[in-house]
Amino acid sequence: MLLTLYWVLVALMIVGVIGAVVPGIPGTSLILIAIIIWGVLQGSLSSIAVPLTVAIVVLLASIGIDFLASYWGAKRAGASKWGQIGAIVGLILGFLGLLPTLPFGGPLLGILLGPFLGAIIGEYLYQRNWQLAVKAGVGIVVGSLIGNLIQGALAIVTLSVFVLTTWSQIVGI
Repeated sequence: MLLTLYWVLVALMIVGVIGAVVPGIPGTSLILIAIIIWGVLQGSLSSIAVPLTVAIVVLLASIGIDFLASYWGAKRAGASKWGQIGAIVGLILGFLGLLPTLPFGGPLLGILLGPFLGAIIGEYLYQRNWQLAVKAGVGIVVGSLIGNLIQGALAIVTLSVFVLTTWSQIVGI
């Protein structure tokens, strides 16, 4: 039974790895929750001290990476604060489904398109130049994608640390 629960939690963590890369799916927080559940099942959080510490550090780093990657992408593309604010507003509107309804994609597509369109609109309102506005939108999206890939790599590291540090507990079952 415990072995089955272990593999279910590992599968949950794999969903968390996917979520670290794909917007709209829980990511690192899902991995952290699965690690805590395993510690509770083991009856001791000390048995998961290392993966728990790694997961908390990665969760905090992921939050910072989100902001820094978007900021870096915006700066590299020459976006102003208007473009950055537009991207944030676009993300919120896209997530809440306030973008025009499309026959596919739903909120996930809104999360991907919202920041791009929001950055373009915000930058255009500031500079009145479509070419610069589109460049800013692309920069913000590229920065976000790079940030998501970094978060995915960190999530894989967290999952690997968990498996490596808890494998001896499983083999002993």
